[in-house]
Amino acid sequence: MTEILRVEELNKNFTKKGVFQSKSHTVTAAKDVSFSLKHDEILAIAGQSGSGKSTIAKLILRAVEPDSGKIFFDGILVNKNSVGLKKLRMECQMIYQDPYDAVNPRMKISDIISEPLEIHNVGNKESRLQMVLDALEEVKLEPAHDIAKKYPHMLSGGQRQRVVIARALVVKPKVIIADEPVSMLDVSIRAEILELLTNIQKQNKIAFIYITHDLATAKHFADRIIILYQGKIVETGNVNSVLTNPRHQYTQALIDAISEPDPENLYKEKKMWQSE
Repeated sequence: MTEILRVEELNKNFTKKGVFQSKSHTVTAAKDVSFSLKHDEILAIAGQSGSGKSTIAKLILRAVEPDSGKIFFDGILVNKNSVGLKKLRMECQMIYQDPYDAVNPRMKISDIISEPLEIHNVGNKESRLQMVLDALEEVKLEPAHDIAKKYPHMLSGGQRQRVVIARALVVKPKVIIADEPVSMLDVSIRAEILELLTNIQKQNKIAFIYITHDLATAKHFADRIIILYQGKIVETGNVNSVLTNPRHQYTQALIDAISEPDPENLYKEKKMWQSE
């Protein structure tokens, strides 16, 4: 598989001012971060809150400018206001963490999903509506015509996240960056959303960057993993190899924090509840 995205020596520092005009301090969000993403690959970027995961996503999309480093998308160097940046922002889409903040509550679902089509001048009014309906069906929001007419407050959290996924899919991207896509959802529907993303990835041959603090979901969803600590990559490799034989003590600490239920015990508990 050839690479679709390459990041070279990415660096970003933020300067934070202390309270009451006390001395400011520098926070490192990315330090010499380098990695590549292949076509049809799922790469997990894992670490605790504040490790720089979401900042790296923003740096890739140039929502935040890096202090230094290079980003190549589909072989083209991405610079501010370049042709490469326009290509990246159309073919690399984002799924955000919070399905409530990620959509405009005053817009209909059809307008929310068609927004990237309008931004990138794709199709006309009629063809855009059909693309919206196709995207809704792909994320299992049906009947699509009825859902398209609704407003976000009329949907559940899980349905809203499916709308966010449909908005990312509608422009037929080559890469999707999913930033903690299930962490704000009820436990009961997290598996459904991850299964949906897996099916979408396989059917459309989309490369994924899956940002998470949850190694249990990374293990089941990703092919390869990057462990990030204080903005720096401390370990990377095949997801099963890294999680089975961690080399860095920080990776081991993350593994120790995993709370993964035993399916056998869950089955026994379910049978017990049913008998009561």
